[in-house]
Amino acid sequence: MVKKDFPTVHYFDQDFVDVYDQTWAWIHDHWHKGDSKNGLEPKFFHSPGTEAVNQFEAIFSTFFLVYSNRTYPAAAQLDLFYNKQEEDGAIRSDYRLTDGKPVLTKDNPEGVNPPLFAWAEYNLFHKVGNKKRVKEIMPVLEKYYTWLQDTFQQENGLYKVPAAATKMINSPRDGAEYYVDFNAQQALNAYYMAELGEILNDKEIAFRYKRLYFSLKTRINNLMWNESAGVYYDIDGEHNQIMVKTIATFWPMLCAIPNEARIERLIGHMRNPETFGTENPFPTLAADEPAYDPEGGGFCGSVFTPFTFMVIKALEQYKAFELAREFTIRHLYYLLDTLHPEGSDRGTIWEAYQPHKDGPAKWKDNPDFPRPMLLAYTSLATITLMIEHVIGLTISLPRKEVTWIIPTKEIMGIENLSLKRNNITILAKKSGRGWEIRLESEKLYYFTVDVLGEKLKTLPIPSGKCSMLLDKL
Repeated sequence: MVKKDFPTVHYFDQDFVDVYDQTWAWIHDHWHKGDSKNGLEPKFFHSPGTEAVNQFEAIFSTFFLVYSNRTYPAAAQLDLFYNKQEEDGAIRSDYRLTDGKPVLTKDNPEGVNPPLFAWAEYNLFHKVGNKKRVKEIMPVLEKYYTWLQDTFQQENGLYKVPAAATKMINSPRDGAEYYVDFNAQQALNAYYMAELGEILNDKEIAFRYKRLYFSLKTRINNLMWNESAGVYYDIDGEHNQIMVKTIATFWPMLCAIPNEARIERLIGHMRNPETFGTENPFPTLAADEPAYDPEGGGFCGSVFTPFTFMVIKALEQYKAFELAREFTIRHLYYLLDTLHPEGSDRGTIWEAYQPHKDGPAKWKDNPDFPRPMLLAYTSLATITLMIEHVIGLTISLPRKEVTWIIPTKEIMGIENLSLKRNNITILAKKSGRGWEIRLESEKLYYFTVDVLGEKLKTLPIPSGKCSMLLDKL
C-alpha cells in the first residue's frame, strides 16, 4: 500500500472504501518518467500496455488525480500535450513513448480527439485554485480552438471529423458526417473557454467564446434534435438525421444545450431499461437498436466508465443528484464484481463492462478488448464519483467552499482532504444526541449542507474542531 497522503473516505459499504484505497495503490505503479528523447513531462500517468500517451485518457486522469492532495501532478497530464503544440495550434491525440512524436493513423490523419482541455482546466481551477495557471494556459487553448476551427469547421458552422475522433470506433453511425458528440464537445470547449475568460476577468475572451458557444448550441438544437425520439442524432452531409441512438446524445447536456423539456426526455432515456437504463447504466448504444450487442461488442453496447462519468456529470448540471448517485452506485457494483470474483480467479478491473450481467464486455472481432487495469477510465468511478456522488461532496477552492449533499443518514465522510494549504475532515456519525456532522479544519472555510434534499444551509466553519446536529440545522 502506498503512503496515505490522499484523503481517507468513510462509507458504510466497506467494499466501496476498499476499492477506493486499492485504486490509489494501483495508481502508485502507473507513473513513468519523461526523458530527452521523448520530451514528455518529468513524471506522467500512463496505463501500461500501449506505446503512446493518449489525450482522452490524460484529460480524464486529471479528474481523479486532483484528489491526491498534490501527491500526484494532475496539471502535468495536460502540460504534456500543451508542450507538444504545433505552430498552427494542433495538439494530437497520441504521442509515442519512445520518441515523443505524434501517432497519426489512416482513420484519424490529423490525430484529433474530443476537445475537452477547457473542461478539465475549469475543474482543476476549482479543485486546486491556481489562477496564475489559467492565465498561462489560455494562449495554448485559444490556439488549439482556432486550429479545430480552421481544420474541421464547415460552411454550415458544424465540425466534420473522422469517426475515430469520437473515440467510439465501431459505433454503427454509417452515413454520419457531423457527429453530435464532437460538436457538443466543441460547444463545451467554447462554454468553458468563456468561463476561464470570466475567471481572468477578461470580458473580451468571455464574450468571444460565449458567441461561439451559442452559435454551436443553436445548430445542434435545430439540426440534431429529434422530437419524436427524444434524442440528439448525428446528421449526414445533407443534414438528414442518422437514426441511431448512441450515448453521444447526452454530451449536449454537459453544457446546457437542451432546454428543460428536452432534458426530461433525455433523463427518461437514462431511466428506460429498453434504451440506456440497463442494469449497468449507460451502454454506448441504446438497447433497442438493431446493432446492439448485449455482451458489449466494443461500442455496440459496452459500458465505458468515462461515458458513464459524462452522463453523471450531465445530471449534476441539472441538480439531479439522487439519480446521479443511484447510477454511480449501480456502476460501481459492476466494477466490484470483477475485482472480487467467485472462486480462485484473480480479480481485476476492466476498460469496459457488459450492460446486463457481471463481467468485462466482449467484442468478438477484437481479442485485445477490453484492456485490464485501465485506471485512466475506472478511477473516475472508484475515486471521483465515489467522493462527489456516493459521499456527495463538491469542492471549490477559489471560493473556499465545500458543499455536502448528504444522500442518506449513514456513517460517511472524508478525512484529510487538502483544501489549499488547509486539511479538512467532515464525518457524519450517529451519537447519543442523534445524527451529527463532525468537522475539523486548520483554517476557516464555508460549508453548505443539504440533507436528503430537504435542508440547505451555508455556515462558516472556523479552524479547529466542531460538530453540528442535523436535526438542529
